[in-house]
Amino acid sequence: MTEPNAWTQLTQADPGHSAAYVQRFRTLAAQGVDLAGEARLVDAMLPRGSRVLDAGCGPGRVGAWLADAGHTVVGVDGDPVLIAAAEADHPGPRWLVGDLAELDLAERFDAIVCAGNVMAFLAAGTRQEVLRRFRTHLAPGGRAAVGFGAGRGYPFEEFLDDVRAAGLVPDVLLSTWDLRPFAPDADFLVAVLSCG
Repeated sequence: MTEPNAWTQLTQADPGHSAAYVQRFRTLAAQGVDLAGEARLVDAMLPRGSRVLDAGCGPGRVGAWLADAGHTVVGVDGDPVLIAAAEADHPGPRWLVGDLAELDLAERFDAIVCAGNVMAFLAAGTRQEVLRRFRTHLAPGGRAAVGFGAGRGYPFEEFLDDVRAAGLVPDVLLSTWDLRPFAPDADFLVAVLSCG
């Protein structure tokens, strides 16, 4: 077992946190809010029928959209409440409870998506290992799209150093999931990574 991450600490302090998170996204979806920006970016990188890992999938909104678009999706999250919601709301993809720092799946993926500030929730001591595991799980030519906000305890420069230390290469840096170029003062980073 790796060191507890920030999400685990939140759910231990507030046992209702995960259920509230699930309900928040169900409510937003019912209101017609566009929740598919991350999925659209990943979909644009792939031919139909690609294999996608939704790393830190939460209640499944990104992976479900990608599955509906014709991809084979596996979603992994450490929170069993979120995985139960993904299974209930989005049957089809394979949803697994698991620690990204211990990720060890048999399959390799054409793309990995890590959205929803997952990287900022990771325990600091596991960040490079998670990125190494992403690299291991990419098929030849595969890419990972990772996005998270500034001011969350993981400076972008440190993340990019960890990316390189894990053997990944930042191919494209954006400041949003809708393809706006990254700038030094950006408050969000979307990094498209490859094995080089």
